[in-house]
Amino acid sequence: MNNLLGSEYQPIISEHDDEIRERTQSYGLHQKPQDYLDSFNEFIRQQLNQSAALGVVVNKPRDLTREQLKEIKLLLDAAGYSEVKLQSAVRNQTNQDIAASIIGHIRRAALGEPLIPFEQRVDQAMQRIYQSQNWLPAQRKWLERLAKQLVHEVIIDREFVNSRFSEQGGAKQLDRVLANQLDSVLDELCEAIWPPMSA
Repeated sequence: MNNLLGSEYQPIISEHDDEIRERTQSYGLHQKPQDYLDSFNEFIRQQLNQSAALGVVVNKPRDLTREQLKEIKLLLDAAGYSEVKLQSAVRNQTNQDIAASIIGHIRRAALGEPLIPFEQRVDQAMQRIYQSQNWLPAQRKWLERLAKQLVHEVIIDREFVNSRFSEQGGAKQLDRVLANQLDSVLDELCEAIWPPMSA
């Protein structure tokens, strides 16, 4: 009967007060967030020569396709570097919650680019668009709608506009409202969100 001791049939009940002695977060093989981030940096540098998609993120992120983004996420997940774990390691190392995109994490690792919250990148890019010309109130309203959706997206293109605004006529309608300037607005947005690194 002793073999049931400690099972759900005969649980061991303790009267002692519970106490938390230690709270740690594991990063796979790495004990500290810095070790995890260092190993991520090393992984990215090693993979840059093998992965064309990573090359695009580092050199011209505005040209990144959905297929390449999917490939990068699979590569990083398989190696234990998910966006959530990277976010957590940065938070535990810096005591700052920086909601950067996966592209931001890769560019930090490869280029030493500062980690900037993606929402902040979008805000700065939208300010550039708003100031680029004297938009009509209806056009500005659509641009503001677009800005609200951008923070949830990594790839910004006509396909994204079509899916997010399908009920309002998609990319065709937005292009009409913006006086056939949708493509140039999207190009400028991508350029502003991921400006080239200054030498």
